[in-house]
Amino acid sequence: MDKIKKFIENAGRPRIIIALFLFVLYCAAPFVNVRVDTSISDTLVRVGMNGVLVLAMVPMVQSGCGFNFVLPLGIIAGLLGAVTSLQIGITGVAGFLIAAAIAIPIAAVLGWAYGLLLNRVKGDEMMIATYVGFSSVAIMCIAWLLLPYTSPTMIWGYGGSGLRTTISVEGFWLKILSQYLYLQIGQFFYVPLGMFVFFGLMVFLVWAFFRTKLGTAMTAVGSNPEFARASGISVDNMRTISVVISTVLGAIGILVYEQSFGFIQLYMGPFYMAFPAVAAILLGGASVNKATMVNVVVGTFLFQGILTMTPSVINSVMQTDMSEVIRIIVSNGMILYALTRKVVVKR
Repeated sequence: MDKIKKFIENAGRPRIIIALFLFVLYCAAPFVNVRVDTSISDTLVRVGMNGVLVLAMVPMVQSGCGFNFVLPLGIIAGLLGAVTSLQIGITGVAGFLIAAAIAIPIAAVLGWAYGLLLNRVKGDEMMIATYVGFSSVAIMCIAWLLLPYTSPTMIWGYGGSGLRTTISVEGFWLKILSQYLYLQIGQFFYVPLGMFVFFGLMVFLVWAFFRTKLGTAMTAVGSNPEFARASGISVDNMRTISVVISTVLGAIGILVYEQSFGFIQLYMGPFYMAFPAVAAILLGGASVNKATMVNVVVGTFLFQGILTMTPSVINSVMQTDMSEVIRIIVSNGMILYALTRKVVVKR
């Protein structure tokens, strides 16, 4: 009994309730003509697609900068790398790597500039981040029309200039990770092992980074900035480095998302992408100044599992197509729960 109570305290009642609810959905699926194997496969695909974007939350949380609501900055860098890669026209693994090679330096510069801004607004990071993220997306809506891309697969056909809202990566690097080490069991169950290998590699690199001297100093800044400053650690530098790393992870994450999804979504596409990532890591058990790799993995699975299963099961029960309405209600409901959790902020 004591072990059960301790487990509940460590895991947290909300996560246990959500996990049980997800388990009930999987158990109920066969009785409403929803295939469990297909549903699990869809959940795993969505976990692989979104995992790196959730992982991008960790560096800023650990350094005391709060949740990365300015994730659209990293996403914009990834989008620039993606469309430039398509403009060059190189396909396959080389095209994906070129997109990453272009996106990472852009993300590093944007992250550095935003890190300097955050050091001037300590205590209001998450509020400032939301406005910066929204503003950057709005500015890029103009830039996507003005940037001198000329590839016929990307520009508007009737005007001959300006990028389309949605651009397909088919024929370039579609599912370049998803189909690597692709595991198919039966007709309906499949696991994109390549995407999970990449996600696992990124998780390991971030975990290993926080075991280094620099990573330990960054964690010290997030836990107790006054003690860190007294120990000779530059608080502002650690915060800036964490923002750079987080922004770079966001750029890589959107490339992983695009190669699986099959499309590059420009203009207002990145507008709300930070909120599901924040909600996922909070559902995984993170707080505003502490996040672990377990929080990333567990939170991503719970969030994407609920988001995948709820519309399917409810649609089958109600015998009507309300998938998009249900998806919006469930997604925003979980985000509302996650963002209104009571957390203790240590300063």
